[in-house]
Amino acid sequence: MKFIDILRDHLDVFNQAYDGQITTSMRQAINAMLSCRTHTQRASLWTCQGCTHTADFPLSCGHRSCPQCQYNTTADWLAKQQTKLLPVDYFMVTFTLPYELHVAAKYQPESLYPAMFSVAASVLKDFALNSPKLSGDIGFTGVLHTHSRRRDLHPHIHFIIPAGSFNKTQQHWKKNKGKYLFNAFNLAKVWRARLLEQLVKLNLKLPTSLPKKWVVDCQHVGKGLPALQYLSRYLYRGVLPDKNIKRLVDDNVSFEYEDSQTKSTKVRTLPTIEFLWLILQHVLPKGLRRVRDYGLLRGNAKKLRLQIQLMLAVAGAVFPIIPEIKRRLATRRCPCCQQPMRFMGIVKRPTNLIP
Repeated sequence: MKFIDILRDHLDVFNQAYDGQITTSMRQAINAMLSCRTHTQRASLWTCQGCTHTADFPLSCGHRSCPQCQYNTTADWLAKQQTKLLPVDYFMVTFTLPYELHVAAKYQPESLYPAMFSVAASVLKDFALNSPKLSGDIGFTGVLHTHSRRRDLHPHIHFIIPAGSFNKTQQHWKKNKGKYLFNAFNLAKVWRARLLEQLVKLNLKLPTSLPKKWVVDCQHVGKGLPALQYLSRYLYRGVLPDKNIKRLVDDNVSFEYEDSQTKSTKVRTLPTIEFLWLILQHVLPKGLRRVRDYGLLRGNAKKLRLQIQLMLAVAGAVFPIIPEIKRRLATRRCPCCQQPMRFMGIVKRPTNLIP
């Protein structure tokens, strides 16, 4: 069962039901997904190595919300992040937007989500500088997730943080000892105050009542690789893999998800049109980056990271064994002789072959 097939079969009814709520970014995502590997002006050209047969195939759309694209993009990101791993413990800090601000996330994501990133990053940097255990510069990677496991709107940012800091003056790496990094309740207080102040500056309309207590979670997660793998799941391939969609019966779609409390697999069933909206509401505005690196993990800090890695190696730290990430290589079999076909390049498809 494929999301794109459900979308194609129910698009007209969906457009009628949610007319006025579908954003330009959603429209662009819908058009891209419906043309994925079908209605493209360019195609990949293949020739058989055993006979003279040639064929061209429409290209993938490449849209980050498409569930059948972007596998290699995710693999490339994970491989790049693995080169930054340090032989230290890691923490995951999660900043969650309260339910009362979900309306702002729905209608003004292009303003709200960057504000969430900038405010949360400033909170982490200041806590690190003021912490007696760190008192220096830290590095962290943030990934925006807009959904819960049930795929409801639930914006939050996960940050993975190596447990240590670098003192530029002393040229020294300071290790954070133990399984405690920051007080989550104090993080939440500052997160609430700073984000509300920033939203007022952006002229975002705020609800009349907001909870006094917000939620920030700070957990020790051991080594960094499992955390990176977790964050990579929903980066570039939509929010619901096709394998999780189990059935479409009587105009109702059922999909599986893992319950966050019991860790058991559960099934959620929705009318088809509601299901489509549930998924498409997570399409991000064009140009908004879902993942960002800060401090010691930013792109232009490579030289400093190598210096820190050398310091840790000299101190006897054991670096993690990084598993090889396999890229998916496109393969084709000749329909005539079943021999492997060779990729020859990208060509423009004849106009009469484009629907």
